[in-house]
Amino acid sequence: MSATRLHQLAFLSALLVVASAAFAGDLPDLRLTPGVTNPEITQANVRETVCIKGFTRTIRPPAYYTNHLKKLQIRQYGYADRNPRDYEEDHLIALSLGGSPTDERNLWPEPRNSEWGADKKDELEFVLYKKVCAGQVSLAQAQHDMATNWIEAYKLYMTAGGGRGRAD
Repeated sequence: MSATRLHQLAFLSALLVVASAAFAGDLPDLRLTPGVTNPEITQANVRETVCIKGFTRTIRPPAYYTNHLKKLQIRQYGYADRNPRDYEEDHLIALSLGGSPTDERNLWPEPRNSEWGADKKDELEFVLYKKVCAGQVSLAQAQHDMATNWIEAYKLYMTAGGGRGRAD
């Protein structure tokens, strides 16, 4: 292999490392935060639970719980920035999509100030919530999409047509 070809491969490898690092803080470490569902929320009862306006307020954990957990998880995640204000302690699988309210494996310190920060995830959660409640996407599919890679789910569902992407 020529020296030029080796330099090209090294450059491409470096680009891949940089590209993957850009998402490193935006996606949770699935070993720490794999996403956990609320067993009380099922496809059969979404209309009587998550699709009722105000339902998530009834199951949202108190701020003292999530604030304490956020500080602990910022350290567990090894973030260089330790300022809690720069993170939202977020449910990987949103409460509106049947995520567990208090299981630490469904909560993580999501960076606020990045391309794929908390605001974008919130947009996706709302679109998926509407689709689940309209019967366009199953609850299980929405939960799976959020837990496996919410950024890819964002790209899938949030089209130029205002969130009218995939409809299962």
